[in-house]
Amino acid sequence: MKQSQTAKPTTPLQRGITRIANGQPTQDGAGVDLVRYLPFPASVQLDPFLLLDVIKSDRPEQYIAGFPPHPHRGFETVTYLLAGRVRHRDSAGHAGVLKSGGVQWMTAGRGIEHSEIPEQESGLLFGFQLWINLPAAQKMQAPHYQEFEPEQIPVEQRSAGQSIRVIAGTTSEGTTGPVTGISAAPLFFDVQLAKDEHYQEQINTGYTAFLYIIEGEISIQGEFEHRTLMGNQLAVLGEGETLALKSLTSTRFLVIAGEPINEPIARHGPFVMNTQEQLVQAYKDYESGAFGHVEEAR
Repeated sequence: MKQSQTAKPTTPLQRGITRIANGQPTQDGAGVDLVRYLPFPASVQLDPFLLLDVIKSDRPEQYIAGFPPHPHRGFETVTYLLAGRVRHRDSAGHAGVLKSGGVQWMTAGRGIEHSEIPEQESGLLFGFQLWINLPAAQKMQAPHYQEFEPEQIPVEQRSAGQSIRVIAGTTSEGTTGPVTGISAAPLFFDVQLAKDEHYQEQINTGYTAFLYIIEGEISIQGEFEHRTLMGNQLAVLGEGETLALKSLTSTRFLVIAGEPINEPIARHGPFVMNTQEQLVQAYKDYESGAFGHVEEAR
């Protein structure tokens, strides 16, 4: 008689690192100095993520002119500010000030024009802008916002040496961020660790995921290797179910993940569509005034 075999317990596959990027200095808007980490070269896609810019400067001449009125269609912009203040206005009549620790998640949908101008004359301006694609079925929806003050973002305190600001998605400990209803079902966590802390987080199998190291140094424990990351580096994570890492110093980093859309991308400037014909139409619509125009304060 064949002896029955007991199945061996399985352990979650840990995500290693497939790519490390140091970013490229560039300018955008009205001459704002920033570092661009995404996109990668055309042959490399990080679906559904389209762009990641980091602005960090205490020199007003590098940021004060900001981003005058410009359009978007077909994707979402996420602005997360760690220092400074930015005033924004748009062609739908929405206006406000994004403060340090706050987040604005704008779904551009079928089209909007907006401006983002620093509301400060000196001091540190430090923040991120992430672009996330929309599926074809949602590209022409009405524009809308989710905007949250710093105190509206929950903080999960796992230990004296671990705290997580949860902007979107749900942590493995059950804390859910205020941003909801996003097609990519993203995770967006701001993690702070004391030295020698072990951090672990579940990330859905099949999700695209990356880390951005704000400061400090960490070691990633992948399935077959350990790799070290330092401040101002972006690391793309490989396939798996679990992120496991150790802080080698006091550190802070972003964990960002989302479900791929797996659709064709036609992209030019501020428009992200599925076909070249749709891109041409986006420019025609903007030039005809279909997006409206930002009404600046008098």
